Amino acid sequence: MKAVALQVIPAIKLHSLKDACAQCNARELCLPQGLSDAELQQLDDMVGVRQKLKRGEHLYRNGDPFSAIYAIKTGFFKTDVVTEDGRDHVTGFQMHGEILGMDGISGDAHACNAVALEDSEVCVIPFAELEHLSATIPTLQRHFHRVMSREIVRDHGIMMLLGTLRAEERLVAFLLNLSQRYAARGYSPTEFHLRATRDEIGSYLGLKLETVSRALSQLQDSELIQVQQKYIRITSLDGLKKMLAHTQTC
Repeated sequence: MKAVALQVIPAIKLHSLKDACAQCNARELCLPQGLSDAELQQLDDMVGVRQKLKRGEHLYRNGDPFSAIYAIKTGFFKTDVVTEDGRDHVTGFQMHGEILGMDGISGDAHACNAVALEDSEVCVIPFAELEHLSATIPTLQRHFHRVMSREIVRDHGIMMLLGTLRAEERLVAFLLNLSQRYAARGYSPTEFHLRATRDEIGSYLGLKLETVSRALSQLQDSELIQVQQKYIRITSLDGLKKMLAHTQTC
C-alpha cells in the first residue's frame, strides 16, 4: 500500500485568535476610543476573557461580588431589579459598544441583574487592572469618566421622561433613543428589531403591557411607524421628533 503524506498544519497561537481592541467594530463607542496603538495593546492585554452568553443567561446577578466591568462586543442586554413586591423592574437596555457592571463600583457588589436578550459576547475587564492602567494612561481615564457620565445622563433622562411625558410620548422617546444608538453603530436608524418584549419595554417606561401595545398601534395609525411583531420601521423620524418637541414647548 502506498503511503499517504500527511499535511502538516502550523499551530495557531491562541492570542492570534483573539479579536484585538484595535480591530473591534465597537472600538469608537467603547473604552479604546482615542488610544494610541501602544495603549490599545496594553488594554487588549488586560482583557483576558471574552465571555459568550446564550439568550436568557445572566451575566451577573444582584448581590454578586463586583470584580470587573463588561464591554458588550455583540448582542443586547437588559438590567433589572426585583421590587419589594417581587416584580422585576427593567432599569435599562444595553447594546454592543456599551459598558455593563458599573452598578457594582460603589458597593463592591452588583446592585442589579444583567440578562442577555439574545446570544451575546462581552469583554471582561478586571476593574482593579483598569484602575491601575487608567492611572498611567490619562486618555483612558478621561474616556472611562465620559462613559460613566453618559450612564448618569441617561438615567437622569429616564427620570425626566417618566415624570413629564404621556404614555405615547414615552414610547416615542424610547424609539428615538434606539434609533440614535443604532445610527451611531452604523446601522439603519429607521429599521430595527426590538430585542425586548413589550412587557419589558413597559416595565422600563413605567407602562402596562396593553398601554405599550396601544401606543404602538396609535403611532402606526398615525403613519409614523410600521410594526410587525418585533420589527419596527420608522416612516417619519421628523414626525416622531415633532411630537417630543411639541411636548417640550408646552
